[in-house]
Amino acid sequence: MAVKPDWLRVKAPHWERVGNVKAILQDLALNTVCEEASCPNIGECFKAGTATFLIMGPACTRACPYCDIDFEKQPTSLDPTEPIRLAQAVQRMKLNHVVITSVNRDDLPDGGACQFVLCIEAIRDHSPGTTIEVLIPDLCGNWEALATILKAQPEVLNHNTETVPRLYRRVRPQGNYARTLELLQRSRDLTPGVYTKSGVMVGLGETDTEVQQVMADLRRVDCDILTIGQYLQPSPKHLAVKTFIPPEQFAAWRRIGEHMGFLQVVSSPLTRSSYHAEEVRALMEKYPKSTEGV
Repeated sequence: MAVKPDWLRVKAPHWERVGNVKAILQDLALNTVCEEASCPNIGECFKAGTATFLIMGPACTRACPYCDIDFEKQPTSLDPTEPIRLAQAVQRMKLNHVVITSVNRDDLPDGGACQFVLCIEAIRDHSPGTTIEVLIPDLCGNWEALATILKAQPEVLNHNTETVPRLYRRVRPQGNYARTLELLQRSRDLTPGVYTKSGVMVGLGETDTEVQQVMADLRRVDCDILTIGQYLQPSPKHLAVKTFIPPEQFAAWRRIGEHMGFLQVVSSPLTRSSYHAEEVRALMEKYPKSTEGV
């Protein structure tokens, strides 16, 4: 088994600030992917007063072997109070940018699209100046559900590619690489004004050539923002790390991605899908988009 290198060490968080965020989340009975997926950046993000909210969870209908979110529990019915509680948390935390994600809800006809919309609308009502990023599942290819989410006009539509095509069957057995690219392409076609984003994990046995091919595929569907981070094994029962990629390689991918035309490439060992997501506000000012679309 590969030994974790020094560059993956995380500084101890400022527990007073972390406690403040956790208190708000507990008070409003909200889940975060930061906690449910054992994110290594939880201390840094909670210290900064940010969090990636996990709606419709925390039980997932898929069993991806890299993910620490629980798939053994049965999904519950959607809570009609969740959107307002989420909006209250955003307001209390005074967030300039919020990320909303979800477990896979393949048990729902629309994959939970309507719950995303209700959450977006509630945040708009309570915090109209807050920009919104949705990190969505593939919705089982339900493109009407995708259009429903986009009609609510989130500023960023994020859907993770996760890994290279060769490893999909092992890493993301219920996912589909072509469907992921189609989702991003349809998002661009339906709403030219949305910023599209995707993320890739590395260290699972992919090659540099394969990573660059995924980057090229994402640019072909006009993906704006790319995140690349090191996969870390959450527990012994999850997929093992094949390789710890050095920081120099992440820097090289960032340069390659910028040359390809991505508006932003966040690439480092500890990068995750929502890491420093609030930086998109500056990106929006630098690269404004048309608001035409659905």
